Amino acid sequence: MAPQLDGYFKQVDGMSGHFIERLRKAVAIPSVSADDERRPDVVRMGQFLADELRALGAEVEQRPLGKQPHKEHLDLPPVVIARYGNDKKKRTILVYGHYDVQPALMEDGWATKPFDLTVDEKGRMFGRGSTDDKGPVLGWLNSIEAHQKAGIDFPVNLLMCFEGMEEYGSEGLDDFINAEAKNYFADADAVCISDNYWLGTEKPCLTYGLRGCSYYSIEISGPGQDLHSGVFGGTAQEPMTDLVRVMSSLVDTDGKILIPGLSDLVAPLTDEEKSLYGDISFTMDNLYESLGSKTGIYDDKERTLMARWRYPSLSLHGVEGAFSAPGAKTVIPAKVIGKFSIRTVPNMEPTDVDELVYKYVEGVFASLKSKNTCKVSLQHAGKWWVASPRHWNFTAAGKAVEKVWGVKPDLTREGGSIPVTLTFEQATGKNVLLLPMGSSTDAAHSINEKLDKRNYIEGIKLLGAYLHYVAEEPMKEG
Repeated sequence: MAPQLDGYFKQVDGMSGHFIERLRKAVAIPSVSADDERRPDVVRMGQFLADELRALGAEVEQRPLGKQPHKEHLDLPPVVIARYGNDKKKRTILVYGHYDVQPALMEDGWATKPFDLTVDEKGRMFGRGSTDDKGPVLGWLNSIEAHQKAGIDFPVNLLMCFEGMEEYGSEGLDDFINAEAKNYFADADAVCISDNYWLGTEKPCLTYGLRGCSYYSIEISGPGQDLHSGVFGGTAQEPMTDLVRVMSSLVDTDGKILIPGLSDLVAPLTDEEKSLYGDISFTMDNLYESLGSKTGIYDDKERTLMARWRYPSLSLHGVEGAFSAPGAKTVIPAKVIGKFSIRTVPNMEPTDVDELVYKYVEGVFASLKSKNTCKVSLQHAGKWWVASPRHWNFTAAGKAVEKVWGVKPDLTREGGSIPVTLTFEQATGKNVLLLPMGSSTDAAHSINEKLDKRNYIEGIKLLGAYLHYVAEEPMKEG
């Protein structure tokens, strides 16, 4: 029996103005987790969510996570956990989202005030956090309210876990999830996360894989202090020269990783997996639009998507300690720290990657025969994740997408990392689904972040429809 959703959909449409106002209130709270001075605003955002949930009849707790590591003067913002419904005859779905946001300032290049939700004539709702992740988080609350107003029984017991440090590494969350997996989250049948995006702008997707991320630093030092190049240039071996030579040896212009042995760790491509790429709604023009240029490495869709999703990549991110301001300054830095990351994929074990990276970097530096010193270290690592898109959690979501959007969803992986996905899977032992609301043009971490009104309202319908379908989908593991 397909769920009867017309009454729910009509209710969501009728309440769209109210739901946009709720998002406006949330965006207005500048909950920037990376900014110490904004910590009270992050806490205020958590309180806003807790208050809204209590008003809807949910049982809500705000759990403290203790002091922030390396910033002990700061308390970590609480995790907001909530339960809506406690019917033993219903399935229980655990959903996750985050209520903190990336930094945003007008001088960064925003066209509108980043913490004022601004809706333009095309229905684009601009504001920091609109798509990442306040819109999707509120989608669950809006779904509850629309069911109540329409007089429709809520199909599942909903467990919610909303954190305030995702944009700063989710500090404290892993321990919390692991501790609560057999307690607060014990009766969860499946997990759903709405914190990612469609591949394009026209076709929805379900995401079943993410790359991991291992982030490294290379510290090269020599002189006891910064030097003047007019006085010391030509007499001292310069750390910056060594660093540039080491970093240039890591990857080539076409993205080929030059560290021996890394490619041997990658799981081979199967025919079944390869067959998933042909039907995906994506063109090279989609890539060029996102890049703002035609500087892609490959000329075809399949290789481009595989390079983004199922093969590793190495990116150079920056140099700490070097002169980077406008103008000319003739300084020789005494110590420089280069930063790079490797996006990892099945079956790359992080410790194996570390070993190969250290051995290679140390070998390249040794070949320079420099009198400076080099230290390579791992800053943080998040492992890759792949789920089965044939699991009942995914097939239910696929039916919901077809009901709301009228098309079968693309089955996608993503190049980025959402480490909490793997944490939930490992801690609960349950299937995790990534069910996006926003589209590829939302500019989540950039200036002029937005969420299309259509994606928000239809997304609320989708989250609700998913809960109806997942409530009755036959439990085949897939």
